[in-house]
Amino acid sequence: MVALKVSTFFRNLHKSVSVAESEAILLIKRLNYFLSNKLLEPRSLLPVHAYSITTGHAQNKFLASKLIESYGFIDQQLSSSRIFVSLDEKDVFLWNSIIKAHFSTGNYGEAVDFFTKMRLCGEFPNQFTIPMVVSACAELGFLSFGMCAHCLITKNGECEKGLRCLCEMHTGGDIGRVNFRSLEGGLQACGNPDMLVEGRCLHALSLKTGILCSHVVQSATLSMYTKCGDVRDAWLSFNEVDNKDLFSWTSIIAVYARMGWTNESFNLYLSMQDHGLYPDGMLISCMVSSFANSMSILEGKAFHCYMTRRNYLDDHIVCNSFLSMYLKFGMLAYAENMFTLVKNREKECWNLMIIGYEKAGMEMKCLDLFREQQYQGAKCSLNSLISVISSCAKLASMSFGRSVHCHIFRSFWFENSLVANSLINMYGKCGHLALADRLFHRRSPDIASWNTLISSYVDNASPLKAMNLFDEMVSGGVKPNIATLVTILSACSDLASIEEGKRVHDYIKKERLHCDVSLGTALVDMYAKCGEIEMAREVFRMLDEKDVVSWNVMISCYAMHGYGKLAIEVFQQMEEHQVYPNSITFLAVLSACAHAGLLHEAKAVFATMMKYPVEPSMKHYGCLVDLYGRYGLLKEAEDLVSCMPFEPDGGVWGSLLSACKMHNDVYMGMKIAKRAIEADPENDGYYILLSDFYSFLEMWDEVEQIREVLKCKGLRKTLGWSCV
Repeated sequence: MVALKVSTFFRNLHKSVSVAESEAILLIKRLNYFLSNKLLEPRSLLPVHAYSITTGHAQNKFLASKLIESYGFIDQQLSSSRIFVSLDEKDVFLWNSIIKAHFSTGNYGEAVDFFTKMRLCGEFPNQFTIPMVVSACAELGFLSFGMCAHCLITKNGECEKGLRCLCEMHTGGDIGRVNFRSLEGGLQACGNPDMLVEGRCLHALSLKTGILCSHVVQSATLSMYTKCGDVRDAWLSFNEVDNKDLFSWTSIIAVYARMGWTNESFNLYLSMQDHGLYPDGMLISCMVSSFANSMSILEGKAFHCYMTRRNYLDDHIVCNSFLSMYLKFGMLAYAENMFTLVKNREKECWNLMIIGYEKAGMEMKCLDLFREQQYQGAKCSLNSLISVISSCAKLASMSFGRSVHCHIFRSFWFENSLVANSLINMYGKCGHLALADRLFHRRSPDIASWNTLISSYVDNASPLKAMNLFDEMVSGGVKPNIATLVTILSACSDLASIEEGKRVHDYIKKERLHCDVSLGTALVDMYAKCGEIEMAREVFRMLDEKDVVSWNVMISCYAMHGYGKLAIEVFQQMEEHQVYPNSITFLAVLSACAHAGLLHEAKAVFATMMKYPVEPSMKHYGCLVDLYGRYGLLKEAEDLVSCMPFEPDGGVWGSLLSACKMHNDVYMGMKIAKRAIEADPENDGYYILLSDFYSFLEMWDEVEQIREVLKCKGLRKTLGWSCV
């Protein structure tokens, strides 16, 4: 009878396997049926468990909690524990499930052990955890452990209530009831920068009542100041601690390390050893982070050698901290060597390296390491998964991206908004807008989701769709942010639609949004590309803050419309405001000079580049060569090309070649044409110009040779076209 019911269940299950969620729901219903029917045999649970694994639901937290409860129900605590250990992410709900599985069957010792592991993992108990733990302690006679669990009630979620209670006790004159435990809980509630004032008040209260002499309160005060990032008061509190233990030294070193104060951190480290204490992995990782935060490369490498000689690298926390340090330094070779030396790599080690590769722009290595990580059975973190998706987007690797998407679906990561938005961005970057749109509409989008899809449409030359999506967003009651408006203004620029651009500008005014430097620059760019130069100038003038990008956009505005002298004026104003120009600035000014035929001004601007740490690129030289060519200064142009610090490309030679054609300098033209063909042998235009020069000199044999070369290479003269 049991077998018949199970087989019927699976037949029904196979009919609905098209959606993973329905599978999970059916499995949970089956487990609930099992728990409610005490007549079922334990072996009927095994097919359900097996099917949950084969269908990719092994990491479903809710389903796992039901399985843990079901195995506990039939007194199979070992199976419950194995399921729990196999889970990658454990929340308080799952911890309660495993504690309950042991507690309900009388395994009080195991229940207390799992509670201890829960605390070591940094997970706080809730109102369902504590009753089971204190009851287990009562059965075992663990009075001290039960008292510790009781104290956690103040620490977990009730901190603010405890703080209010302390205030009421103080204002009501009931100071006598305040003890070291209540002050400890209050100080822990103040462990963030927003509560620094309250924390100082409690510090003063502990000093006034004499409770500060308690080691517990001294440590809690020090911990509060370090968490708030108050270095001065943390140092003073550290000096108030009578018996400084490893926790006290770690706390004070950590606050200096976060500030990147390497010398102070290392002096404290040496002082700690003088007091007869030796560091653990956590303290060493704090020291390493101080080198990373201050970018002290030589000191960090020296400390690495120091730790290697003292055999601390066997600690995985220490290894991961050095790996993170080298990645932050951008020293990939050292990081790879560190990664290779780690024998038993844990999850964090893999994930640090994957994230490091992606940040360093080594996308292929990022994907290869992720593939190896999965093969080795190591689990990825949220950040490493986002790095992998980002690498797929940058490489436009659609096939690998889809594989990662399947992995996300099986691992139940898709409900995370960061992961979902990264996937939308990846499909957008790969040009698969239909898939990006489908993912967008399968969930409740947040503002980042809207921005990602709008940006995908703009990047894929679909500005009209981006505008329609923006209208849908606003009409749906979702308020756009600065990033949204900057992107949609870019769409208006691509459409050259001044009407849409003004509508967006009117929306900004209506909502009284602050026009920061990025939004203001986007408005200037939109008006410039739509031909509204006066509006662009007015918006630029009204900007409270202007960065180098803002100045570049305004210079480019004048350059694209042929106002070379105005572009130079803006460049001079930029220098007066002590904003340092970059490579793009000089290119915009030189382009403006080239369009307006301002040779002397261009030469002066080119010379100005030497004042700044800006190396002229091929494009900068190209603008100057073009100007020399227009003025007929072909010899000067050729000399400039010859003295370039790099090999000129076909574009530079082509510019000079066109100048030779314009000024009928046939002999130089033939010489330049041969150099242009060497630089870009696939450009049919250079062959045509060389043929024209030969024709002018009536060198018909050479003309015929050019035609043969074109024929052999399969090159044909590019046909002209027009759009009417």
